[in-house]
Order: sequence, then structure tokens, then C-alpha cells
Amino acid sequence: MKRVLFSVFILLFAVCVQAQIHDPVKFDVEWKNVSDNEIEILFTGIIESGWHVYSTELGDGGPVSATFNVDKLNGAELEGGLKPVGKEISAYDPLFEMDLRYFERTARFVQRLKLTGGDYTIEGYLEYGACNDENCLPPTQVSFSFSGKGAAKPAGQPKAEAAPPAEEVAKDSAQAAAPVAAQAGTPDYWQPVVHELEAMGETVTGEDLSMLYIFITGFLGGLLALFTPCVWPIIPMTVSFFLKRNDNRRKGVRDACTYGISIVVIYVALGLVITGIFGASALNALSTNAVFNIFFCLLLVVFAISFLGAFEITLPSSWSNAVDSKADRTTGLISIFLMAFTLSLVSFSCTGPIIGFLLVQVSTSGSILAPTIGMLGFAIALALPFTLFALFPSWLKSMPKSGGWMNVIKVTLGFIELAFALKFLSVADLAYGWHLLDRETFLALWIVLFALLGFYLLGKIRFPHDDENTRVSVPRFFLALASLAFAVYMVPGLWGAPLKAVSAFAPPLNTQDFNLYKNEVHAQFTDYDQGMEYARLQGKPVMLDFTGYGCVNCRKMELAVWTDRKVSDLIENDYVLITLYVDDKTPLPAPMKVTENGKERTLRTMGDKWSYLQRVKFGANAQPFYVLVDNEGKPLNKSYSYDEDIAAYVDFLQTGLRNYEDQSEKN
Repeated sequence: MKRVLFSVFILLFAVCVQAQIHDPVKFDVEWKNVSDNEIEILFTGIIESGWHVYSTELGDGGPVSATFNVDKLNGAELEGGLKPVGKEISAYDPLFEMDLRYFERTARFVQRLKLTGGDYTIEGYLEYGACNDENCLPPTQVSFSFSGKGAAKPAGQPKAEAAPPAEEVAKDSAQAAAPVAAQAGTPDYWQPVVHELEAMGETVTGEDLSMLYIFITGFLGGLLALFTPCVWPIIPMTVSFFLKRNDNRRKGVRDACTYGISIVVIYVALGLVITGIFGASALNALSTNAVFNIFFCLLLVVFAISFLGAFEITLPSSWSNAVDSKADRTTGLISIFLMAFTLSLVSFSCTGPIIGFLLVQVSTSGSILAPTIGMLGFAIALALPFTLFALFPSWLKSMPKSGGWMNVIKVTLGFIELAFALKFLSVADLAYGWHLLDRETFLALWIVLFALLGFYLLGKIRFPHDDENTRVSVPRFFLALASLAFAVYMVPGLWGAPLKAVSAFAPPLNTQDFNLYKNEVHAQFTDYDQGMEYARLQGKPVMLDFTGYGCVNCRKMELAVWTDRKVSDLIENDYVLITLYVDDKTPLPAPMKVTENGKERTLRTMGDKWSYLQRVKFGANAQPFYVLVDNEGKPLNKSYSYDEDIAAYVDFLQTGLRNYEDQSEKN
């Protein structure tokens, strides 16, 4: 038993170290004869879990569409365009605000050509875009080259070029000439600095942060469930039962600890079942699926009404009675496990809405482990008091008595679930274009909800199960103060204030009709070499912003972080900001041949050039990616990616300045 539990916990808490270079998609290229004079070029991509590859012809303003591009075409001609093949997913993306088509797990594209006779040579590349919930890769190319005579199949089938590891990129690129040659007396701005960045430490990935956030959310949900009328009164009775039914106190403590572990196993199993039913692809799709979001909205509204006292959600009593009688007839660990299962059934009217809310939140995060991690946090918090009170039974005397304060917690949770129901309705509203819940409408409803919650906590509003005693305790007063203050905080948002605290929940600013807020940070340069030369002449450090026109998280950082006055002052006054768009389709004056990972590649657009710079110099290829360098191209701090923590971003900028000043004093 201990060995099994240990293995489960090791599996849940294992953290994989991820390199900065992402290679989530691997394409193979195949030549296929259709007839004597017709052939097909088939591209088959294997996609890592959590990532997706976008389909063809998505339109302007969206992510990178898959395209077939020809560099040399002799003895053949194209028949039609690139065709997507297989299971294509269609969904509305509220972040891009458009309908998108993409592939998960496997992507296939076919281009048909007609051979015109004689020798033929076909050279070109497939270009595609790939994203997950945190990052988007720059436009990626899969090169191919075929030649032959007549309809004969060329010997050998080329494989797609895979993105190399960071250390290989640095090694090969150090030997390759930069696309822009440095002039005499000018520093080599393209010199790789991967090892220098590694020496400064790695930035925590967004996935690690989201898993920690999900665990903490589940743990807080479990703590709230403890203080509900269905759970709190059971704690002293259960602990006393274990301690009294055994003559040996040590055995009683062991049984109580086993009871707590059983609770953890039951709820973690629930998380695993949710994951097994939906799977990674479905969980990822839930975040933008309108039907699911409407269902989740209605589900949370029902839970909220239940918490407000209109009715109780209970499981059939026959279920709990059957499990309870089974526990009485068995002994040992099975009996204790069945007692824990009985607790789960009996307390469902209070824990069910909390669990439902938690699962709704984490399921739409798109992570396959999210439900399990969330349930683990919930179960640990729920099981903790049974174990602690068994170890320290004297603490039972100091437990607060059950009373009306527990109903206050239920009603407060009801208001919170109503607020989050609006968040899911807002996704559906964007999907169907109803415009019923634009940003100002959403904020107005939230302002009313949290104001009403504040008045309730002050005793100005009553619900069916509230006590007649309207005295307001000190903790309740401060909760009311926080709720009312939050309502007031959101009021400026009606006129366009960014409201960073709710930016993850409210609809985007472009849905607001009336916006008075203007505080945007603009790049001084969009060309790396020009910007670096300017910084060298001005004697200032540089902030490099690797971004993309279709990068949603880049826009979120610019809205939630760059609009902060301290951040914007540091960027505009102390740095030269160079913004480089890795999906910029502007053609280069002439294609550039570069050597990367031992292979020759062709850079055709400005986006290709800046993406190449990010890979070879910094060993990274995901956006957003921020790095601080001196005016010779040497790093001043570790890189920074998607994280809306303003304090961390300010520290990132200030640390770079301090290192630059120290470096200048030494020189």
C-alpha cells in the first residue's frame, strides 16, 4: 500500500526540465505517384500533446496558416493549392476573435502536381504555425527537394528539418557567418550567448506556474469545504471514533491517518477519471468551445443558487446507506476506506459545488494533469484536519462550534460562483457574436455582484438559512470591506482602465465601446542591427522583444504589464526597445543562406531573419521572449517569457540596469 501511494505521489509531482528550444512537431515528406503524370507531395506531422498545428487559409489577423512554397519548379506545374487531410478541428478562438481550424496529434497536408514531361526538379518548403496554451512558435519551414525523369519516383524521401537543441544551435551558429556582417570596429551583435544566459539561471516556465496555481486553487477549495455544515461537524466525531474504538492510541492514530489518505486517494481518482473521460485534446478544446462554456455557465449558476439556499444538491441516500452498511460488515483498511467514501457521499451537497467549480476551472486550462492536480490539492486540505486532530487530540477542544458562520461561507461561495459563471458565458458570447456581454456589461455585473456580497457580509441582505442574529464579526467586516473595495476598483474599467487584476476574466478591451485609457509602450526600432547601433552610440542598454503579430500572450503582456507606469517608465527612459516580429512576411532584399545545426537554410523574410536570430543567439524560439543586452549584444539578465507578475517584470528590468551600470564602471 505504501509503495503504491509513494509511486502515485512521485508520478504527480515529477517535474520535467524543459529546454528553451521547443520542437513539438516533426514532419516527414513523402512523394506519391497518383498516375503516370500526376504526383502528390504528402506532409505528415507528429504533434506533441498540448500543441496544435494550424490549417490552411485562415485569413489575416490570425495565426500562421500552412502554405506550400516553391523555390524551383521545372518539368512540373501545381494543381490547385495545399489541401489539409484528416481530422481537422474547427473552433472559435476568443483570443484571436475568429474561427480557426487546426490539427492535434497528427497533421497532414497534400499538394498535387502535374508532370509536364522530361526531367523535373521540384524544390521548396512547407511553412506552418504551431501553438500551445502558453506559446506560439515562429513560422517553421519543412524543406523538400525532388528530381527525376518522367513519372519515376526519386530515390530516398527527405525528412523534415527538426529544431536543434540549444547547445547544438550555439555550437554550429558560432561557426556560421551572421546574415549581417559586422563592419570594422563594430561589435558582432549576432554572437551566440546561450551559455551566458544559462549561467544566469533559467526562467520558471508558465506550465510549472500554472500547475502550482491549480494545486493552490484546489487546496483553497478544500479548506473552504472544511468550514461548510456538511463537513465541519463530522471532524470531531470521526476522530473521536478512531481514538476510542482502539485500546492502543497508536493504532487509533494510524487508522485516522489511513482515513485521511483514503480521502486523498478517492478525490485524486476522481481527477484521473475526468482526465480519462475527456483526454488532453478535449480538455484543450473546452477552453474555446461555446457549447461547453454555456453548459459550464449554467452548471455554476445552479451550484450558486444551491449555495444561496434555494435548494440542496444531494445524492440518493441509498448510496451512502449502502456504503455505510458495507463499511460496518468489513474490517481493516477496506472498512476505513469505505468510511472515507461515505464521507464523500454525505458531504456532497456542500463539496459538490466546490468540486464542480474547481473541475470546470482546471478542465478549461487545457492541461491533461490539471484535474488530477486540482483534486490532489482539494483532498489534502480536506484530509488534513482528520490527521492533525488524531495526532493532537487536545486540539479538538479548541475547535469553533458549528453555527451560522458556516452558512455565511456557503452564501459567499454562491456569489463567487455566479461571478465565474459570467466568465464562461462571456466566451460563448464572443463565439456567437451576440455582443450581450461586452467588457463594460461584464464589469457592471461584477461590480453589482461584489457590491451585493459586501452588503450581505455587513448583514444588510439575508437569505433563507441565515440566522436572525445580524451581528457582524470582525473577520466578516473585513471580508465585506474587501468585497466592496473590489467593486469600487472595477468602476474605472467602465471607462477603459485596464484592470490588471481581472484581465484574465473580463472580455478583451476591444469589445468596449467607450475607452479613455491611453498608455501604450512603442518600440523605438523594429530592426535589430539598426537598434543595436543606435544603442551603442547613445550608450544605453537594450531590451529585445521577440514577438509576433499572431501572438496572443504577447498582447496580454503588453496590456497587463507594459501599461504599468513603473514598467513603461523603465522601458521608455532607460532602455532602447527593439521589437522583432518573427512572423513578419516582408521579403528580404535577397534570400540569405545560413548554416544552422550543420545544415544550410534559406532566410526569405524579415520574420525568418529575426526567428533565426532568436534561435542562434539566445537558444529559444517561443514568444513572447524578452531579453536584456548591453549595446554589444551581451546579456544583462536571464530571459523572461510569459508571466504577468508586474513585480517580477520590474525586478527583471532593474536587475538588467544594475548589471549594466556595474559593467560600465568596470570598463
